[in-house]
Amino acid sequence: MSKFTQVNVPATGKNVSGFERSRLLNKLADLIERDAQELAELEALNNGKPVKIARDFDIGDSVGCLRYYAGWADKIVGQSIDIDNKTKLAFTKHEPIGVCGQIIPWNYPIMMWAWKVAPALACGCTIVMKPSEFTPLTALKLSELVVEAGFPPGVVNTVPALGSVGGAALAAHPGVDKIAFTGSTVTGRKIMEAAAKSNLKKVSLELGGKSPQLIFESADIDQAANWAALGILYNTGQDCTAGSRVYVQDSIYDKFLQTLIEKAKALNIGNGFDEKSGGGPVVSKVQYDKIWSYIDAGKQEGAKCVLGGEKRPGKGYFVDPTIFTEIKPGMKIVKDEIFGPVLSVGRFKTEEEAINLANDTTYGLGAGLHSNDAGQCMRVSQALEAGTVWVNQYNLLYNNVPFGGKKQSGIGRELGSYALDEYTSVKAIQWNYGEKLDWPL
Repeated sequence: MSKFTQVNVPATGKNVSGFERSRLLNKLADLIERDAQELAELEALNNGKPVKIARDFDIGDSVGCLRYYAGWADKIVGQSIDIDNKTKLAFTKHEPIGVCGQIIPWNYPIMMWAWKVAPALACGCTIVMKPSEFTPLTALKLSELVVEAGFPPGVVNTVPALGSVGGAALAAHPGVDKIAFTGSTVTGRKIMEAAAKSNLKKVSLELGGKSPQLIFESADIDQAANWAALGILYNTGQDCTAGSRVYVQDSIYDKFLQTLIEKAKALNIGNGFDEKSGGGPVVSKVQYDKIWSYIDAGKQEGAKCVLGGEKRPGKGYFVDPTIFTEIKPGMKIVKDEIFGPVLSVGRFKTEEEAINLANDTTYGLGAGLHSNDAGQCMRVSQALEAGTVWVNQYNLLYNNVPFGGKKQSGIGRELGSYALDEYTSVKAIQWNYGEKLDWPL
């Protein structure tokens, strides 16, 4: 990265039409779709997740993301603004912000690549991509497909590196105009600091979470249990929006908890190349040890482990679904982001108490509520402090709906039309065609 300044990275694609950018993005989407099985198998080796999950969900959504932003590429327009019809006109242009450093995590390597690359290319930016040091394989394969699609040299550049080396260099480099980062809040702070100390580059951050789900007494218990299980067990809990805190109304607590335990038991955590697996091993020994340190802390601090909590014999960084009850707000398993299949289940009496419990966190990425009371759904969804609130569902994201956090879960938005704002700079052009200036004043 010390030789980064010698790399030929074009500033922007301002001279490439939106129609051409759209064509290239659609071509790239077609190639990813063609190679979906190969990419899914690479992702299973990369990350541990099941091939079927990578293929049918991560890659399918990534193809959709590229096509969504291909549709935007020729529709990024400004405004014409009346000043004085007899003498003056003003108009705006949304110009590509320039060279974008993009730093992606290890939990969704292909999907996070698509989320960042697609809007940046649609806007005409160029990219220096740093994949996680734990999961570089699919980013390198996607780089080959970028070349095959016909993108000009230097438009998408991939730099595998340690975060402390490559990521730090991008954040501090004066030739980078924008940094987009997904990862921990601790690292996000360092990136903001480096961006401020270098060239005040634009920054968007999608950071950690400790997301709550509230189960009210009017909820469909079976469906709420399904969504709660999905919220904590999808991707083996390695998810920034993992619903790792569930609070249940007293009147249905026992019934819901038993239903949830049965749902969690039904998920098969196994080899990623086994089509029966709904979840795989966690990504690394570092993450495995971190998760087990939290499970041990939960036991030591007095929480009751009602499911899991025992290590598997044999090979592999497998962590089975683990559920704690009898929790207290100050416990580590309740406060900290674990990034594993570890769920804390608490209880509440009133709606007000539920909202207070849910919002008692420094994070604000996601939240969920389950209720068949329409008024309650509206009240609670507005009171929850999160960038995304799911009602009677959880953890589903769509390419045309914005996603991002509040509080210490980040700044900026990905997905939807809102992501385009992260990769453009608005220029106002004021044109005088009729006024004569008298001088001196």
